[in-house]
Amino acid sequence: MAHRRAGKTVACIMDLIDAAAGSKLKNPRFAYVAPLYNQAKRVAWDYVQDYCRKIPGAELNQAELRADLPNGGRIRLYGADNPDSLRGEYFDGIVLDEAADMSPRVWSEVIRPALSDRKGWAVFIGTPKGENDFYDIFQRSRDDSDWYSVVLKASETGIIDGDELRLAQQDMTPEQYAQEYECSFSAAVVGSYYGREMDAADKDGRIAQGLYDPYLEVHTAWDIGLNDQTVIVFWQEGAGNFQPRIVDCYANNGVGLDHYAKTLKERGYNYGDHIWPHDGAHGDWSVIGGQSRVATARSLGLNVRVLPRADVADGINSVRRLLSQAWFEKDKTGDLRKALRLYQREWDDLRKTFKDRPYHNWTSDYADAVRYMAIGRGTGTGGPKFKPPDRSKQLAGYV
Repeated sequence: MAHRRAGKTVACIMDLIDAAAGSKLKNPRFAYVAPLYNQAKRVAWDYVQDYCRKIPGAELNQAELRADLPNGGRIRLYGADNPDSLRGEYFDGIVLDEAADMSPRVWSEVIRPALSDRKGWAVFIGTPKGENDFYDIFQRSRDDSDWYSVVLKASETGIIDGDELRLAQQDMTPEQYAQEYECSFSAAVVGSYYGREMDAADKDGRIAQGLYDPYLEVHTAWDIGLNDQTVIVFWQEGAGNFQPRIVDCYANNGVGLDHYAKTLKERGYNYGDHIWPHDGAHGDWSVIGGQSRVATARSLGLNVRVLPRADVADGINSVRRLLSQAWFEKDKTGDLRKALRLYQREWDDLRKTFKDRPYHNWTSDYADAVRYMAIGRGTGTGGPKFKPPDRSKQLAGYV
């Protein structure tokens, strides 16, 4: 992952040529793939020609964007906009340039199988475009020993002159600059409400494993959906300077309240309050006929607390304050963290500016649940009542 003009395409073309020229395999095949075929020709073909001409006996095929080397090695350029052109081929190595702009199906359904019988390698290069499949691959590369990853930020490489970077900052929005020059996935979403806060949580190391404390209550906040999904956020708090820990998240749709009550019970947490939005007490979420949602929930053992109506903008500011200190259980909050990064304002095509209201899509349900959490932590009679940790069980083994 590298900033603009870092030289990533040149470096990878050189690697392809070096690998093809030095391969001992029979008829080695290597490829460069760009999001568009015309883009591959425009971006990479000149580099292939310039470097391959220096190899005695190399032949260049302009019509097919192909270089044939004396040892039988071949390098060819493709576009992800025509994945069928890759089918039936085998590859010993392949570079996917600007992978964030490609359909994930190109890798999983076409390219990955083409590497199998020769045990070939793949390199993904580009700049972020939000938390899409390129983000998922990058995260995997950080945790899997079979992968290698590197991040090249303009502020660290020294490749681009400092004066030029300052001019770029003047001409671009902070989000655009962070995306293109500082390799920020969250900043890639222009108009993101919480991108910077989630970026800070990642940078500060507040996305971690093993946060759940079995001796503290778990509270939940719900965004209740009828036609769309219901999202439940689970968190813990303690006395003093204990920062809130978001330890779990669950989402589903098309099921009744009894399903969610069963799901909560199966998780085995020691529950405190279950916070619902102001409209959670209304409507027909039929589990037990004739009862309200709250009555139904309480009959299923859920200690529901319904929030008063609150202004959305105030709630968003509350979330920002919450996210500046909250911790996230890494393995159980992936979809939640992704949604918070992508949650953004609605764009006004007529005025060419962002509106003062959120854009409603799948991320809204997660963001709303966290908003109810942020509001619910400070409302009601003194807020949620938290039990002090019972250390007697913890010390029992030492007595």
